[in-house]
Amino acid sequence: VSASHLQLTAFGLGTVGWILCTVSMGMVEWRVWHVDNTTIISSGIAWVGIWKVCFISYLHISPGYREQFCHKFSGYESFVPHEIYAAQGLLLIALFVGLLGLAATIFALRNVYMGITHKTLITPFFLVGGFFYVFAGLCVLIPVSWNFYSITHNRSIAFPPSYYMPSSPVAQEAGAAIPVGIVAVILLLLSGTFSLSYRFPGAANTIMK
Repeated sequence: VSASHLQLTAFGLGTVGWILCTVSMGMVEWRVWHVDNTTIISSGIAWVGIWKVCFISYLHISPGYREQFCHKFSGYESFVPHEIYAAQGLLLIALFVGLLGLAATIFALRNVYMGITHKTLITPFFLVGGFFYVFAGLCVLIPVSWNFYSITHNRSIAFPPSYYMPSSPVAQEAGAAIPVGIVAVILLLLSGTFSLSYRFPGAANTIMK
């Protein structure tokens, strides 16, 4: 047990990182667009996520959404930039792989705290969990970095007329999903590093004897 405190910390960090990954994936505030035409986009601000685009409108153009209009991306639409499609796929992979990492770490910690001293039932699962954490962190890092790059270069999106969105904003900035994703990356990579650093104590005891 005393040799696995770092891995217990890794499990805690990995859990929080996985949750933040899930939160970031579900948020619509990836890109914050500032537009000059407020006829439909009443607040002058629109939010572009990886699954949908939303803005406030006082014209009630979307029944059931009160003053907020949201339009979901459906299937493969040619106007959606590659970085958004990459974010959809990679974040889903990160969600699944991170869950596998948590399961592997839970199994290893269960064996540790139940007093099971078989190296083959502990070490491989910590290492596999660490690999999954690192892989999940990289899967989050790529779309977050790619979308942030597009934001800093004020890249446009050729929305169809049904979206009521201009093709180019006056300016755009990173939404809350970007920093949430960055924190998720840091926590997942840290948890992976801690899990991969596990060394079974039996080998040290054998050397001492």
